[in-house]
Amino acid sequence: MRAIGAGAFAAIAATAAMAVMAAPGAAQTKPVSPAASARAILEAAIETAGGDVWLAPRTLALSGTATFYAPGNAEPVSEASDYRMWRALDPGRTVAHGPDGKVRITAKRGDSVMFDVGYDGATTWTDKGVMAKGDADAYWAANFGFGIIRSALHDGFALGRAPDRIVDGHRVELVRITDPGGAPTLFGIDPDSHFIRYMGFRTPRGWHERTYDDFVMLAAPRWLQARTVTLYYDGIKANTVHWTGYRVGAPIDPAIFAPPAGLGPMTAAPH
Repeated sequence: MRAIGAGAFAAIAATAAMAVMAAPGAAQTKPVSPAASARAILEAAIETAGGDVWLAPRTLALSGTATFYAPGNAEPVSEASDYRMWRALDPGRTVAHGPDGKVRITAKRGDSVMFDVGYDGATTWTDKGVMAKGDADAYWAANFGFGIIRSALHDGFALGRAPDRIVDGHRVELVRITDPGGAPTLFGIDPDSHFIRYMGFRTPRGWHERTYDDFVMLAAPRWLQARTVTLYYDGIKANTVHWTGYRVGAPIDPAIFAPPAGLGPMTAAPH
């Protein structure tokens, strides 16, 4: 075999380099911005969840059971055999972690009320009395957050990405939604199913996370519902809800959200 001279070798190397640089489609693609990537992920999730109906439901009523935990115990500390939530939603929501529309959540063990909390659009109340505004703001800031995803594509909201992670065995793409007031919320979207499997945000109680699983697609209207929702504060499980009944868009009597007649002020801040 004849040896290749240094000059010939250099010429061959230069030609190969030029071929690589001139290869069709070689590293000329403009990278997708985090905002554009987040928007595409959210658009797929919204369409999967139910599209326009899911974006602007008038009401939502869910029923099921719930299991509650305490930071110092490995086992559950209480069970609600009847757990219900009623929502009248605000399609123009702009505040991620404050009350919007109207809400009521009731937990019972048999015939005994474990807790009952509601917001009629102005007043926050519980079975123990009417909350002072400061206490109510802190309470809802630690509990409200999911609905802001429905407003995320509106003007005034900022979208971004965060590193992907595994949630309950599923890879999720993390999207950061920042409301017009600057409050961020993370959502984790399954890239295969486009299900919303995770939410996280900072609260007065610490870092709050929720995981969603056991999904069912409802018909008339088309609505993707997570039947299992687990809540965590600073990594500690607080409760798991198992939804078994679902009504989307059905009328809800306004009296459901109103505080009971004669209810006085709460004498202690809510936990």
